[in-house]
Order: sequence, then structure tokens, then C-alpha cells
Amino acid sequence: MNNLKELLGKTEAILFASGEPVALDRIAQVLGIRTYAVEELVGSLQKKYNKPESGVQLLLLEGSAQFCTNPAFIEPVRDALDLKRNTPLSQAAMEVLAVVAYNQPVTKAFVEQVRGVDCSGVVGSLVQKGLLEERGRLELPGRPLLYGTTELFLRCFQLSSIDQLPPPPGTGEEEEPEEAEEPPGVYTELDQTML
Repeated sequence: MNNLKELLGKTEAILFASGEPVALDRIAQVLGIRTYAVEELVGSLQKKYNKPESGVQLLLLEGSAQFCTNPAFIEPVRDALDLKRNTPLSQAAMEVLAVVAYNQPVTKAFVEQVRGVDCSGVVGSLVQKGLLEERGRLELPGRPLLYGTTELFLRCFQLSSIDQLPPPPGTGEEEEPEEAEEPPGVYTELDQTML
């Protein structure tokens, strides 16, 4: 039987070598343990790496995990690797992402109705950037496409799941911010070093 340190090392090696999100149930299958045990191992690794002085962080993304660069150290990484700075998302793109994230899956027509303007270009751009994806078709005449957010969306906004989005304003579900705790950073810039 594997001991805890060995399982922790194997989990860390799998996540490091992947470079992409790895499903927790896949890690459990490979290591011959239960998924809840992998969740505990990943939690231990997060305690080890998710510190302000650490160069890397471990993100949980809806049943998968991935190592990424600590956002505090993006600039030196970008400079060392000659990575181009990605352009920030426009206000229109952020609005479309918000409408889709809170209501998914939705049609382009729904987004346009909420925003009051044509969103074809913005939706196409967000699909091309990998932040939105097609999620099938609506069973109505014309069978319009349905859109939803992607795993890349979660990574870029440092969310484990869509359930971590704050309640929309005006719903009465807003919580008073705690002064002792800083809110998680939300990045409007796609950054290759975090992916």
C-alpha cells in the first residue's frame, strides 16, 4: 500500500507534468485510490503552493486541477520568455461573458436581448479566444446555437466552478464584504503564463 507522502508526490508529479487540467477521478484511477482521497491530496498541495511567495499555484477547476503561475510573478515570467502582453477584454466582452456565465446555456439572441445591441462579433471573438463554447442547439425553429463558458474561462478568472461567481447585483443575495479578507483577484486579461 502506498504511503501518504508517496501518493502526494505522485499526484504532484502528474499535475506538474500535464500542463493542462487533470481530472481528479483520472488521478484516482491511476493511483488506485478514491476521488475524495485525491481531493485531500490536492488540498495538501494547495496549502504547500498557494502562498504569496510561491511562484506557482494549484487551481481547482470543476473536478480537475492544474498548476499555474502565481499572478504576482507574471511580469518577470513574461519578460524572461518574451511573451506578448495580451490585450484586455473590452467592456462589451466582459458584459457578454457575464450574461452567459450567469444564464448559461444561452443563445446569442438572448445575450443581444439583455444587452440591447448586436453581439455577433463579440460572441465570435470570445469563442475564438476559448472563453465561450457551443453547447448544442435549442429545440426551436432555426435551432439556434447555445453558448456556455469554458474551463479556460474558469482558469482566467481563477474560479473552481461557476458556482463561485458572486450573486448578481439586485438579487438581494449580496453578502457584505469581510474587511479582514481580500476578495479574489479577477483578471480581465488573458495571460498565457497562467494557462
